[in-house]
Amino acid sequence: MILKNKVVVITGAGRGLGKALAVLFMTAEAKVVISDYEQDGLQKTANEIGAYPLVTNVTNENEVIDLAKTVVKKYGTIDVWINNAGIWLPHTPVEELDMKKVHNAMEVNAFGTMYGSKTAYIQMKKQDSGAIINIMSVSALSGRPGSAGYCATKYAISGFTKSLQLEAKNTRIQVIGVYPDKMKTNLFDEDKPDDYDTFMDPAYVAQIILNNLTQETPPEELIIKRTP
Repeated sequence: MILKNKVVVITGAGRGLGKALAVLFMTAEAKVVISDYEQDGLQKTANEIGAYPLVTNVTNENEVIDLAKTVVKKYGTIDVWINNAGIWLPHTPVEELDMKKVHNAMEVNAFGTMYGSKTAYIQMKKQDSGAIINIMSVSALSGRPGSAGYCATKYAISGFTKSLQLEAKNTRIQVIGVYPDKMKTNLFDEDKPDDYDTFMDPAYVAQIILNNLTQETPPEELIIKRTP
């Protein structure tokens, strides 16, 4: 895909990987719409990089639909939709899980991605083109002790994404699942792991995602691992 003048929507883009992606798409001369639930951080990022900000809570399907409608009204199309918004759960044994926090993580990580994918897919079917990118985690590929709640949210997205890929097979819509290893983002502000210094830089991950998208036939599954 040639990115110049393409309309790109990125959720959870106030900081971290979402912001890093927005910077790269802006550099590629795309028309970038960034969304986040938090107004101040989103506006700060918009001011820094020149993207168009729209406050959106991805756990509210109507807000996600309104986001898409606003983008289409302004630009006429949506070429790329990146479901990046997500939250992390600190490592906790199953017997000590705070199920309210797990439920909240499921709302953001799983349902937020489903709302975004469904909304983008409906629009892209109308225009007969587009790419949906779902940012997940290597935690969607294998279980981890102490991470049952978080893995559950990511496995849910992975199953949804794989199913959507099959539904989109005979369309001109690309559905790409991205599975990054650990990154240095604000997700870990509350509880930084001991090996945080070994985590990947969001800009590095964003560049790999962008490089994949610009291929003539991007792979549907992109696993991004830390270098040894």
